[in-house]
Amino acid sequence: MISNPIRPQLVLVTTPLTDADAESRMRAALSGGDVASVLIDPAGRDDDAFQAFAETLVPLIQAAGAAAIVIDDSRAAGRTKADGLHLSGGDLETLGDAVSRHQPRLIVGASGFETRHEALEAGELMPDYMLFGRFGAEAEAAPHPKSLALAEWWAEIVEVPCILLGGGDLATLEAAAETGAEFIALSEAVFGADADPEAAVRAANQTFDAFFERISQ
Repeated sequence: MISNPIRPQLVLVTTPLTDADAESRMRAALSGGDVASVLIDPAGRDDDAFQAFAETLVPLIQAAGAAAIVIDDSRAAGRTKADGLHLSGGDLETLGDAVSRHQPRLIVGASGFETRHEALEAGELMPDYMLFGRFGAEAEAAPHPKSLALAEWWAEIVEVPCILLGGGDLATLEAAAETGAEFIALSEAVFGADADPEAAVRAANQTFDAFFERISQ
């Protein structure tokens, strides 16, 4: 049971987007309702291709009132005037360096810490948030059980906010929300080949609204 009921906020992850459809599908997603932030994933692109990809998306995201956060490329984050940098490698030294160099000018988030001990060590470095889940691994309908368990544990005892990477099926979204995570990230469910980005974002927010109404009673 969630001791302090909250309405989760939606985060999007760009992993499935191609260069050809990124702008149109991002516009559609952002028109669907509230989005707190978007994590922009290199997803195998080389430096130049990712720079161009981020340059296309950052202004769209910011114009919609969401935070644009670049994954694993501090130069691209700086050049595109993104709002944040996400480090996915699970490396304490790299995270500590990023926190000291970039906060508070940039949001600094982290993932890749896959045990409670590792996560707590990372949390002591005071990133702006911790994410549980692996980018590109969310093709399964539901979030990974390990990610669900870590998010529920973290949300209960740690003040640093967490993001839980949700599954590829919106029908599993309430189970993600029940962890108490402040943010739920969606990728395949919004940007997958068969998804309607606008409808998916609208449906996710409706699920969060209904969930929060139910647990607040």
